[in-house]
Amino acid sequence: MAPDPNRAAGAGASSSGTTKDDAVTKKKVESEDLSDEDLALKQQLELYVERVQDSDPGLQKVALESMRQEIRTSTSSMTSVPKPLKFLRPHYGTLKAYYETMTESDLKKYLADILSVLALTMSAEGERESLKYRLLGSTGDIGSWGHEYVRNLAGEIAQEYAKRQSDESPIDELMELVQQIVAFHMKHNAEPEAVDLLMEVEDLDMLVEHVDKTNFKRTCIYLTSSARYLPGPDDMLVLDIAYLIYLKFEEYPNALQIALFLDNMQYVRQVFTSCDDVLRKKQFCYMLGRHGITFELDEEIAADDEEREVLQEIINNTKLTEGYLTLARDIEVMEPKSPEDVYKAHLLDGRASAGASVDSARQNLAATFVNAFVNAGFGQDKLMTVPSDSSTGSSGNWLFKNKEHGKTSAAASLGMILLWDVDSGLAQIDKYFHSNDNHVIAGALLGVGIVNCGIKNDCDPAMALLGDYTEKEDSSIRIGAIMGLGIAYAGSQNEQLRDKLAPILSDAKASLDVIAFTAISLGLIYVGSCNEEVAQAIIFALMDRSEPELGEPLTRLLPLGLGLLYLGKQESVEATAEVSKTFNEKIRKYCDMTLLSCAYAGTGNVLKVQNLLGHCSQHLDKGETHQGPAVLGIAMVAMAEELGVEMAIRSLEHLLQYGEQNIRRAVPLALGLLCISNPKVNVMDTLSRLSHDTDSEVAMAAVISLGLIGAGTNNARIATMLRNLSSYYYKDTSLLFCVRIAQGLVHMGKGLLTLNPYHSDRLLLSPTALAGLVTMLHACLDMKAIVLGKYHYVLYFLVLAMQPRMLLTVDENLKPLSVPVRVGQAIDVVGQAGRPKTITGFQTHSTPVLLAAGDRAELATEKYIPISPILEGFVILKENPDYREE
Repeated sequence: MAPDPNRAAGAGASSSGTTKDDAVTKKKVESEDLSDEDLALKQQLELYVERVQDSDPGLQKVALESMRQEIRTSTSSMTSVPKPLKFLRPHYGTLKAYYETMTESDLKKYLADILSVLALTMSAEGERESLKYRLLGSTGDIGSWGHEYVRNLAGEIAQEYAKRQSDESPIDELMELVQQIVAFHMKHNAEPEAVDLLMEVEDLDMLVEHVDKTNFKRTCIYLTSSARYLPGPDDMLVLDIAYLIYLKFEEYPNALQIALFLDNMQYVRQVFTSCDDVLRKKQFCYMLGRHGITFELDEEIAADDEEREVLQEIINNTKLTEGYLTLARDIEVMEPKSPEDVYKAHLLDGRASAGASVDSARQNLAATFVNAFVNAGFGQDKLMTVPSDSSTGSSGNWLFKNKEHGKTSAAASLGMILLWDVDSGLAQIDKYFHSNDNHVIAGALLGVGIVNCGIKNDCDPAMALLGDYTEKEDSSIRIGAIMGLGIAYAGSQNEQLRDKLAPILSDAKASLDVIAFTAISLGLIYVGSCNEEVAQAIIFALMDRSEPELGEPLTRLLPLGLGLLYLGKQESVEATAEVSKTFNEKIRKYCDMTLLSCAYAGTGNVLKVQNLLGHCSQHLDKGETHQGPAVLGIAMVAMAEELGVEMAIRSLEHLLQYGEQNIRRAVPLALGLLCISNPKVNVMDTLSRLSHDTDSEVAMAAVISLGLIGAGTNNARIATMLRNLSSYYYKDTSLLFCVRIAQGLVHMGKGLLTLNPYHSDRLLLSPTALAGLVTMLHACLDMKAIVLGKYHYVLYFLVLAMQPRMLLTVDENLKPLSVPVRVGQAIDVVGQAGRPKTITGFQTHSTPVLLAAGDRAELATEKYIPISPILEGFVILKENPDYREE
C-alpha cells in the first residue's frame, strides 16, 4: 500500500531528502519552545545516547533498555514522527559510528535493533539500513515495534530480494524474516500486504500454511482480484494458490469457480471428488450448466446411478426452460408480443407510420427477427405458433410472406421461440421438414439447432435429425444443417461431428458459403480446445481458396473459425499464427488479427491491446480489411475487467476521430461488445451520434450496437432513440431493417434475457457465448453483403449468448422457493477492513428476481443458507438449522 501522504516526510516505505528534513527538524526544535516534558524527554534521550557509549556494559544495557522502552511506548498522532524518534534523529550518525566499534555481544544486537527502528525515519533512499540492522540484530518479536516498522521492512525486503536474485546471492535469512512478517500481517488483518510481500519474493506457497478459518476468504478474494492485473504466468500461479486454499477450507463452490476460470478440468473433477455432499454437487452442476461446458460425470464423481442422472440432467440444462417460464409467470409477461407492440409506431408522427403499412419482404423479414427475439423461449407468439385450426389460418401464412432465403430465417425463428424446450420444439418444427421448398427445410434444420442450444440430451436429437442433411446437394440446406449442428453442439468437442464436417472443408464441389459456415461450426464445436486436426482442416481450406474467392465477404468467416479454436488460450495460438503468415497476402493480415484477438479474448492483456491499437493507427490504402477485426479485438481483449473497459472506450473514441472509414465502421461494434446488455450512458450517446453518420455502414453498425448494449434490458432511452431513428430512416430500407433488428434485441425475451458472456459476478467468461457474439460481430463487419444479403440468419448466432438474467432460488428438491432477497448495485470490497456491505442502494424483492448488469443479490432472511456464494441463476437453499422464528 502507498505510504500515508500526510505522514512526515520519510516515515513509511519511502524516505527521501533526509538531509533537508534534518535541517528543518533542527530549526523547528530550536524555534519551538519545547514544553517541559518534551524538553525533559529530549535531555533524557541525549543522556541515554551518551550512556550507550559508556565503557561499562551494565550502564550500556540499562541505557539501551530505557531507550527501547521510550520508543516502544511513545504514541503519537498518525501524521507526525513519534517524539523519541524525532529527538534521536540528530544522534543517528553517532550511534551508527559507535555500533561499528562495538565487539560482538548481545548488547551490540540490542543496539542494532534500535538502529533498525531509527533507520525507519533516517536512512537515505535506497540504503535499506532498517533491513540491514534488523538482520544483524536480535531475532526478537518483530511486531512489537509497530505496524509502520513492519511495513517499511517489507518494502525493503522486496528491493533487497530483487537485488540478491540478480546477484545470485543466498536469500535464506531474508526468507526467515518474511515468515515472521507474513505471520504478523495475517494475525493483524493485513492479508493484502502479506500477499503482496510473498508475490515480491516469489513464494506464494508459504501463504497456504498461514491462512486460517478467519482470514482465508479475504485472502482468496484479494488473490483472485489481483490475478487480473498480473502478467502471465504469475496470474495462473496466484489462482492456483487461491484454489488450494479454498479446497483446504472446503469452500468448494469458490474452488470450482477458480477451476473454471483456469479452464482446468482436472481441478473441476477434484472439486467433485473432494466433496461428498449431494446438495453441493447439484449446485456445482448448476454452475457448470450456466458456464456452458460439456462435462461427463462418471462412477468416481457420483457412485449412485439415480443421483448421477439427476446431476447430469442439471449440467445438461434440461430444466432451464422450466425455470425461465417460472420467472416469466412470476413477472407476468407470458402474453405473446407482436412486432407492432415493439415498434410502437403510434407514438411517432404521421409520415413514418404511414410508410410502415407497406408489406415488403424486407420489412417482414425484420418482423420475423423481432418476433423471434422478443418471444425467445416463451413457446408462443402471434406469428409462427398460431394454432392451425383457428380462423386466422395456419402459421404457414407468415412463413410465405417472406421471400426465398427469408423463409429460412422465418422457419428458424420457430426454434428461437421454443428455445431450450426440446420436446415441444422438435414436434412443432417437424411439419416444415415435409415442405418442398428447400429454404423452408434449411430453416427447419437451423431451428432444430437453435432449440437445442445449450441443452444436451442423451438421445442427441439434433445429430439424428441434422446429420444426414449435411451431405445434400442444395447449398442452403447444407448451411442450415451445418449451422444448426454448430449451435446445438457448441463447446461439446464432439468427435462424430468432426468426422462429419471436416471433409466438407476439403470438398472441391462445396460452395464457398458452405465451407465458411462449416469452418464456423467446427470453431464453435471445438471452441477453445486448440484441436490440431480441426485447425489443419481449416488452414488447408484457406490455402485452397482462389484469388477471387479470397475477396468474397464470407471468406472472413474461415479465419474466424480458426480463431475460435484458440479462444482465450493465449500462447497456444502461436504455432498456427506462424502458419498464417504463409497465406495469400490478401488474407494474411486479416487472419493474423483474428487469431490474435481470439487467443487473448477476455484476458485483459494490455500489451496485446497496444499491439492491436498499433495496427489501427496505420493509414492504409482502401483495399485493406484487417483493421476491422483489430478494432473488435481491442474490445474482446479489454472486456475482462471494468478498468480495461473504460480505457478501451476512450481509445475507441480516438479511433473514431482519426481512423479511416474501415476502422470507423468497426468501432460501434466494438463498443457494442464492451457494454453488451449494459447500457452505459456515455456509450449510448456516442452510438446515438454515430447512428446519424453520413457513412451508411457506420450508421448501420451503430444502430445494431445500440441494440446490443440494450439487449434484453427494455431500456426506455434506447427504445425511444430507435423509434425516432425508425421515422428518420423510413425511406432507407437497409437502415430501417437494422433499426428493427435493434428494437428486437432491446426487448429480447421481454426483458428477461441477457447477452453478457460474463457471469458469476463478472468472474467467469462463457466461451460458447463469446464465440456466438464474436461470430455475429464479424459478420456485421460487412453488413451489406452478409446481414443485409442472404445470410441474415447469422443473427441467430446470438442465441449462444442468450441466458436468463435471473436469480431463481430452489429448495433441496430443486423446486422453486420464494424468499426475500436484496438486489442492489454491487460494490468491490477487496481488501477493505471489517465486514463492509457488498451492495448499495438495494431494494427487497421476493425471488425469482431479475438482475441487471452490475447488480448483486443477497438473501434478506436468516432462515435459509445459500449453497452458492454468488446468487445468480439457479441457487439451492438449505434450511438454517440455527434459525429461530422471532
